[in-house]
Amino acid sequence: MFSEDRASQVYLFLLLTIAEQSTQSSVSETLLGLESSRPIVNTPLGCFRGLVAPDGNYSMFLGIPYARVDPDNVFGPPMPHKFEGIFEAVDDTSRCPQIEEFNQTITGTLDCLHVNIYVPNSASIHNPLPVMIHIFGGAYKFGFAGRYVYGPRFLVRHDVIFITFNYRVGPYGFMCLKTSKLPGNQGLKDQVLALRWIKESIRYFGGDNSKITIAGNSAGAQSVDLHQYFLQEPLYNRVILQSGVALSRPLHSDPDPYAPIKLANQLKYTTNNIDDALSFLNKVEPHTLIAATRDSGVFVGPCVEKQFENVNNYITKYPADLNTITRRDVDVLIGITNDEGYAMISLIKKDKFESQDYVSKTLENDFDFRNKSKLSNEIKKIVRLFYYGDDVQRADNRRPEMNVFADFLFHSPIFRTVRKYLESGVNNTYFYMFSFCGERNYYKDLWNVPYTEGGAVHADELGYLFDVSFMKERLREEDMLIVDRMTELWTNFAKYGNPTPKPSKLIPLQWPRVTQDKLPYLEINTELRLCSRPMHERISFLDLLYRDIGHYLRASAISKE
Repeated sequence: MFSEDRASQVYLFLLLTIAEQSTQSSVSETLLGLESSRPIVNTPLGCFRGLVAPDGNYSMFLGIPYARVDPDNVFGPPMPHKFEGIFEAVDDTSRCPQIEEFNQTITGTLDCLHVNIYVPNSASIHNPLPVMIHIFGGAYKFGFAGRYVYGPRFLVRHDVIFITFNYRVGPYGFMCLKTSKLPGNQGLKDQVLALRWIKESIRYFGGDNSKITIAGNSAGAQSVDLHQYFLQEPLYNRVILQSGVALSRPLHSDPDPYAPIKLANQLKYTTNNIDDALSFLNKVEPHTLIAATRDSGVFVGPCVEKQFENVNNYITKYPADLNTITRRDVDVLIGITNDEGYAMISLIKKDKFESQDYVSKTLENDFDFRNKSKLSNEIKKIVRLFYYGDDVQRADNRRPEMNVFADFLFHSPIFRTVRKYLESGVNNTYFYMFSFCGERNYYKDLWNVPYTEGGAVHADELGYLFDVSFMKERLREEDMLIVDRMTELWTNFAKYGNPTPKPSKLIPLQWPRVTQDKLPYLEINTELRLCSRPMHERISFLDLLYRDIGHYLRASAISKE
């Protein structure tokens, strides 16, 4: 399938290295004389010419459109993408419209529904390799699939095909209305289209479409879990959920059904008609609409859709109201970091921190106590006593707030999800806790939190799975040990459904599965430790709390109105 002309490959590598800082057009011009050395894959959906990777024994097929946004309905279902001739799969820089997380600049275009495929040289139709797909996080507001964050080098060396893709975020992906034209969750439906495209096409790249693992972190993990509830097609076989599940908070609140009118008004277009507002917004330049969404404070996000006949509905009920999941025939790897809330709480300025009541805010986000003020006050008192004892909120000791934040937003939803999986018959489940702190801890680096402070925070493990572009020189021996361990565990799971099929020098243990009676977990650090029931006192407290007042959960209350 791939060219064996190594001299040409080396030559191409040198040219690509020189061209990396040039414009894309100059890269394309440079490649014109070297087409014979570049990998080409023919599929029923198109012919794609990629690149030889400059940093390993693999090929890259970048920016392949799996669909295109309908210019007449930019908030609705995408259209199929047709190719003529050979598609030059050389550019992974596209992003859907958003405010990106690094410099808070508005960026992106609607030509963004692209997939990136990284194929080890060992792959072929006769030697198909397992496939790992990563769905990026970003609160459904930002994120993109390029190598700037999701460099594939650490994973593909383990003989797996690695894939990322873009999906619409913000108003273009999660405008949820009570109309048949725009019921909502289009970003999740984009994901389904991408998964369908991969399932259909990946064998032509040398992938085994019977061994597809979908993974995600934070909102990406929540997306994976939502597919577990609502996706009817068998488009994957294994899932990896990193610090996020469907029971986490973003799905608890209904997005604003009048969002189009408010956004149009923000842009000086006055109307009280939703269809009229949508028609206007459809023609607005994307960066302008992203800015208007930010400035108006309009909330967009995943929602429970109002159902209409002959309409492609996806999320039809709140996961909290469902007793079982749809996809039970999957293997599951799920886990947390040991200090999920440290960075988010530690960075709040002192005056703002001291003006907040974090217990009240957290409970009011999760529960609906309308006309139950006495009960609300009693519950808040109980939660404060548990987390604070006789102490009061202090800016110089934020540990209680960090624990409240992490337990309600991450830990409790994740442990309740593990229980629901087991009760649904998902028997092959592994639980981990990532606790290593080093120079590649992703969110600590992004938020300028010294890696020696606190534990591993939310999304810190990303730097040990991916060859993040701005971490390329961070190669301390301890950090690279964690890279080697994480990628071996994750790719073993993708290959075998078991992260430790047999002990190795790098991972000298066998990781037991979760059962109805026991919750063993692997703590990932320089020393690997097998433990049981992390944070058991806090989780037991929340289990009792949710058991007694779970019927007041905001999602359940909304669904019963």
